[in-house]
Order: sequence, then structure tokens, then C-alpha cells
Amino acid sequence: MRYKAKPKAVCAKRESDQDVVPMTCGTAKPGRGKVLNLNHARRGSKDKGLAAKTALTPDQNKIVSRERENVRQLQIALWTTAKQQPERKFPKLFDRMMQNHVLSEAWRRVRSNRGAAGIDGETIEALEERGVDQFIEELRADLLSGRYKPLPVRRQYIPKADGRKRPLGIPGVRDRVAQMAAKIVIEPIFEAGFLECSWGFRPRKSATQALEELRKAAPKGYEWALEIDIEKYFDSIDQRKLMELVERRIVDSRVLKLIRGWLKAGVMEQGAFHETLVGTPQGGVISPLLANIYLHELDRMWQKTSQKVGKLIRYADDAVIVCKSESDAQEAHRWIEAVMAFLGLKLHPEKTRIVHLRRKGIDFLGCHLRMGCSQKYRRWYLYRWPSQRSMKRIRARIKEITRIQHAGHRKLEQVIEELNPVLQGWSEYFRTGNASQKFLQIDSYVWKRLVIFQNRRRSRNAPTWAREFDYAWYQKLNIVRLMGNIRYPGAANAA
Repeated sequence: MRYKAKPKAVCAKRESDQDVVPMTCGTAKPGRGKVLNLNHARRGSKDKGLAAKTALTPDQNKIVSRERENVRQLQIALWTTAKQQPERKFPKLFDRMMQNHVLSEAWRRVRSNRGAAGIDGETIEALEERGVDQFIEELRADLLSGRYKPLPVRRQYIPKADGRKRPLGIPGVRDRVAQMAAKIVIEPIFEAGFLECSWGFRPRKSATQALEELRKAAPKGYEWALEIDIEKYFDSIDQRKLMELVERRIVDSRVLKLIRGWLKAGVMEQGAFHETLVGTPQGGVISPLLANIYLHELDRMWQKTSQKVGKLIRYADDAVIVCKSESDAQEAHRWIEAVMAFLGLKLHPEKTRIVHLRRKGIDFLGCHLRMGCSQKYRRWYLYRWPSQRSMKRIRARIKEITRIQHAGHRKLEQVIEELNPVLQGWSEYFRTGNASQKFLQIDSYVWKRLVIFQNRRRSRNAPTWAREFDYAWYQKLNIVRLMGNIRYPGAANAA
């Protein structure tokens, strides 16, 4: 078993713990060669560590390293105990939350995520100017005395690929640090019991790994797919049932009180307060963990009763069950509907369907997946490439960056500097599939948009494709090119 913090996903960035130095330890199950590894850093991370962002003295670096080592040791101990004793309930976790190294590490992780301010308007930069040590001591004092009360989250909407808007709840920085401290302590306990079919919001689990599970299963006869999408999942979670699931492992009344407070903090939208009686707001640090705890019941019941019907691959509220026959897929559909009713959830009627992967593909985690016959080996494989929505989204982002209204009086080099991280992140996510044609299309689109940008900067109406801004000109630009970045998943992870 490996326990490492998972990086943020590319499609919609997910809250994740970062910036913990690698460490290995003995396992909870001797003789199987498994290693517990708490490593919250990742290759290509925006945040290479606190020392990379601020000029720390050698003594300060030693303090940071020592605090992170203490956090690792705490998480190792909790994970090992939870793994060895699956029925054990954990008291006295609040005292561990209050330890200085836990609160300091919680602050560093919140800071590295660089989130927006909550309804109080207090930013990370403002807290740094006021003094981080003072902030941590004030937060600890409020938590210990019982004066701490979470603020309502600030409602914000982000556009979805289908034109609708997804509601996000942005807690204040103070609340995010408190939630992160709680997550540091309780996540290892629940992670020890989560199942292998769950890939979202988990340490060292990724969307690519979930897609690889599908790719490996399809050629073995799992050609019938049940697409599962839970309608308004985060807004529909039954808070009472959620707390009952949390209380199966956590019995510290002060930690439970904090979690209830975050769930019932409410939402501020356009100056009006709205009470939250159901759901957990997307955007909170601890919300992904709570969402996984809730759907762990689905995973557990599937393993207990229906795993012979097919294979479940779940990523948060998006899931696919692949089966060997249509009848098995229909049985899985009936089963999932019953479990959703038990959990107080509802399947999305338009996005939940049964598909034969040779006849029609499915969209999952931003990719379109469909089986095809290899002309070379005369065998059927499951191929994947960016879905139409993913292509539409990246084109819209490229167009926005290269619009003359957006770029203003900036030079072409400055536009490219803003464009490169977008292209790099998109290519890293999709390069482990069969995206060569899609990558070529995006490269061509980038070239076209840069030509239009240059012409409009010079007040030209007609593009000059074959003259000044030809392909030789494009090749000389310091722009990230997608073609040539395709990698097998193993090679991509090693890069």
C-alpha cells in the first residue's frame, strides 16, 4: 500500500496536500512487500516547496524540514494503526490537530494552493504581512477555547463545458487552514480503508490511472460500459448520514463538532445568507475527503455484493462499470439505482447509460474512449483521446488568451508566456492516450490564433498565412508544441 498525496487534476483543479518530503516505512501487513510512503510532492508542481517561493535562511529550512518530518511520522502512525485495526475508533485527534507542526504544515499547504479570499476579504498576502506565527497562535487559541466559528463560504460560479455553471464555495483562509489541519490528521485513518476502485481525491491516485484500468479491462472482454453520473452530488449529500459514516472511525467530539460546523456554515451569495442543510460545498479543503467517505459506502457494497458482475472504476461522483455482457450491465444499472436511493442521491438521467464500446464510445474524465481493431495485430483495444468538450474548452482558452482585447498592448512573447502553461498542462494530461491527431489540431489552431493576433496588432484585416507568418516563422517561436509529447503512462510517470 502506498500512501501519497495526489496531485491536482488538470480538468478541474482539486484540493490536495502538497510539499511533503518522501519517506518510507514498514507496512501494516508484513510479508507482502508493501511500503507506506507519504509523499505529497509531485513532478512539475507549481509549488516546489516553501523555500523555492520565499528566501528562507538555513535555520528556517531546518525548522520546516523538522515540522514536515513530524507530520509524516504522525500520519504514518495513524495510517498503520487504522490499517491493522479496521474497526478501531480514534479519540484525541483534536490535540494532534493543535500541534504546532500540524498547524504550520496546514498553513504551508493552503498557501501553496494560492486560493482566493473568503467573505472576510482576508488574503494570504495580508496574513503574511500581519505575521504567520501570530495568525497560527490566534487560530490555535480560538480552537482550544471554543471561540472558533467558521464563516459562511463565498459562493462563486465557474462555467462548465456544457454551458452551465458549477457552484463553488470559497471558505476564508482561516477556515481553510483549520480544515487542512483536520484533513492532515483524519485522512490517513480513512485512506487506510478506501478501496482500489476509487481513484479521485486520493493520495497517489490519478485520473490517468483510472483511465488505464479501463484500457486494461476492455480487451479482456469487458466491452459493455455503464456510464454513471450522480446529479448534483456535492449539493445532495445527506449530512446526517455523512456524519454517521465519519463517526465509524472518529469519536473525538471536538473534531466532529468542527466538521459539523463546516458543513452547516452556510453560503453568502450576493450579500444574502443561505443556510446549508444538505451537501458539502465544492471548494472546501476537507470537502473532497468527506465526499469520498460518503461514496466509500458504494464501493464497499459493490465489493461485497456485485463485483462479480463487472469492474467498478470511480473517480469522485463520475464512475464507469464495465461488464462482459449487456445483461450484466443492466443488472449493474439496477443495483446502482438502489444504492443511490439508499444514499439519498440521484443518477443523472441523460449522462447515465449503457454502451457497447465497439459500437459507441463514452466520455470519462475529459477523454472519449472507444474500442478499435488494430490493423497490425488484428486485436481490439480501447483507445482514448480528448473529448469534444475538452477540445472545445482548450480552444476557448487559447482564443481568450490570444484575443487582442485580452492581450492589450502586450507583445507576442508575453502572450506566448501566458499560453505555454495552459498548453503544457493540457498536453501532460492527455499525452498518455491516443491523442496525436487532436494534438496536431491544437497545434494548428495555436498557429492560426497567433497569426491573427499579430495581424490585428498591426491593424491588418486579412491574414498573411503564406507570407510573413508561415510555418517556418511559427517553428521559431518559443511556444509549447503538443505533437511529439505522446508517452505511454509508465514512461510519462518516469519523465
